[in-house]
Formats: sequence, C-alpha cells, structure tokens
Amino acid sequence: MVQACSYKNKIDSNYYCQKLKFNCIQSNKVVYFKTTKGDFEVKLFGKDNPVTVSNFIENIENNIYVNQKFYKIINFPEISFIQVGVNPKNKFYIDENQTLKKASPSIPLEIKFKEEIKPRYNYQIKNPNETENLVNTFDSGSIAMVKSGKNKSSSTEFFFVTSKIPELDGRYSIFGKIIKGLEVLEKINKEDYIKAVQISN
Repeated sequence: MVQACSYKNKIDSNYYCQKLKFNCIQSNKVVYFKTTKGDFEVKLFGKDNPVTVSNFIENIENNIYVNQKFYKIINFPEISFIQVGVNPKNKFYIDENQTLKKASPSIPLEIKFKEEIKPRYNYQIKNPNETENLVNTFDSGSIAMVKSGKNKSSSTEFFFVTSKIPELDGRYSIFGKIIKGLEVLEKINKEDYIKAVQISN
C-alpha cells in the first residue's frame, strides 16, 4: 500500500494564492445558490482546498455565475453530475459592471490527504489504494472543479454529483458539498440557470 505521508509538498497554497493574486481563504464558508428550480446551500472546504475555494469566491464576487446555465447534465445509473460555469465554448463573461471580460486561466489541481497538513498540488492519484487517505471523496452533493488538463482545474467551470462516484476520487478538486437543498439540485435540467450566488458572513 502506498503511504501518502511519503509525499513531500514542495509548493504550498500561499505560493499559488500569491501567484494567482487571490485573497487566500483558509476557512470553511457557506454559499447560497439561487436557481430557477429553487435554492440550496453549499459548504466550501477552505481549510482543505484554500486555492480552489479562493478562486471560487473571487468568481462569485465578480458575479460571473449569474445567469449561467447548467449546460451539461449526465444522468446514468452509475454516474450522475450537473455541470455549470463559464462554458469553454464561450470564454468571456459579463461582470457586475456589464463589461465583457475574459475568463481566467486554469488553476492547479488541489487534493488533500488525511495525515498531511498541506494539500497536494498538480498531483493526480494513480494508485486506487491512495483514495482511502483522501479527506474528501465524491458523495451525493459534492462540488468539484472541471479538469482543464492532466493536473489542472478549470478556473470557472464546476460540477455537482448526485451520487457516489469513487472512480473520480483523487482526480478532481472536490472543494465543497451541498448541506441543504439537495432535492433542488436533483430536479435541475438544461433549461435551468443560476440566478444568484451569495456568500455567508
């Protein structure tokens, strides 16, 4: 069995927050999604995924998710997920000042192991035995960033899963989970969109 503690973190979250010019969020926050199907609440894992959460919070503050459609919905017996964000086919978005802006570049893949203090960056699990040591795994209501390369995450696209998907564990940055309103998410289809996302104090 591969021991996660043998891995040495060379670069930490502060490095990436400075590089990407984020206000590094290292606490667990709650955000409220208002959609055309209803509302739900998501707890963000800032303690375990500070870079991914900081990026997501910045996107919310820039209002880039307002009026964005849930443009990809996969609903198979074994895999069920709902994707949303700034579609890669349209890399521009309208900000709060009604200005056309280009979406940011990708961010590093960020995953956290139980016995490690810092997250790992640009590291994707290859050995299935390592998934036992992950802090966060795909469960019903999990939220993760879409991949934009082997060890990179999209800075704007994310998805929710509505079932356990262990096959994806350790391959995506899981950075939160729905804590209220999962039934709303399960009703969403391609005609629905995000009306607003609000951050709790």
